[in-house]
Amino acid sequence: MKPFARFPASEKPLIRFVLTDIDDTLTIDGKLPAAVFTAMEALQKRDIRVVPITGRPAGWCDHIARMWPVDGLVGENGAFYFRYDDERRRMIRRYWKDEHQRKKDRARLEEIKIRILAEVPGCRVSADQAYREADLAIDFCEDVPPLPRSAVDRIVAIFREAGARAKISSIHVNGWFGDYDKLAMTRIFFQEVLDTGADTLQRHGLFVGDSPNDCPMFDWFPHSVGVANILDFKDDLSAEPAWVTTAEGGYGFAEMVETLLA
Repeated sequence: MKPFARFPASEKPLIRFVLTDIDDTLTIDGKLPAAVFTAMEALQKRDIRVVPITGRPAGWCDHIARMWPVDGLVGENGAFYFRYDDERRRMIRRYWKDEHQRKKDRARLEEIKIRILAEVPGCRVSADQAYREADLAIDFCEDVPPLPRSAVDRIVAIFREAGARAKISSIHVNGWFGDYDKLAMTRIFFQEVLDTGADTLQRHGLFVGDSPNDCPMFDWFPHSVGVANILDFKDDLSAEPAWVTTAEGGYGFAEMVETLLA
C-alpha cells in the first residue's frame, strides 16, 4: 500500500466515480464528520459521481439515497441498490432477489441467529437489524464490548455451516443467502443506472474502504484506497488496496478527496 499523497497527477483527471464504504471509512467512532459531506459535495461539484457501497440496512439506505450528496448506493453487501430520482420524486429500488425469495431467506437466517446467540457469548443482533431486508448482522463491537477474534471466526463458521455467505466488517459479521457481494451489485448499478460498463468503471472509478469485506472491491479496482485504519486488518486481507491515507475513517476520506481534487 502506497501513500495516497503520491497518487499520480496524470491519473487524477481520469477519476469520474468515487465509490466508498461507510462504517469506519466515512465515520469516526460511529459519527460522520462534517468534512465528509463537504468532501462529497466537492466531488459532485467537479462532476464526479459519489456512490456508497455499504453493509448497512435498507432503511438506512433509503435515507442516504434521499438526503446525502450521493448518486445512489449499494446496500446490505450487495443485496440491492437504491437511487432517488429527484426529477420524478421517486425512489428506485433494485433487489438481487424478489420479495418471496427474501422472505424464505429471512426464515432460514432466523434459525442461524438462534444458534449464533446460543453458541457465541457476548455477541448480539445488530441494532439496525429491524431495517434489514436480506441479511443478518451480528454485532461484535459496535454496541457490545469487543469480542475476541476467535468469537468472530466462530460466528462466520456458523453462517457457513448453514450454507450462508458471511463477511466481516469493522463492526459486524453479515450473513446472507445468495451469490452476490458488494462488487456484483455495484457493476449492475453502474450498468443500469449510469450506463457504465465494467471496463469504463475500472478505468475511471476509485474505491475507498477499511475492512476485509471490502476485499472484492480492492481486488477489482486498480484505483483502490484504504483509510489508515485498514492497517488494523492487514493480516486478514485477501486483497489489499493500492493506496492508503495517513488519516483514519472519515478524515482519511476527506484527505483522499483533497488530494484527488488538488
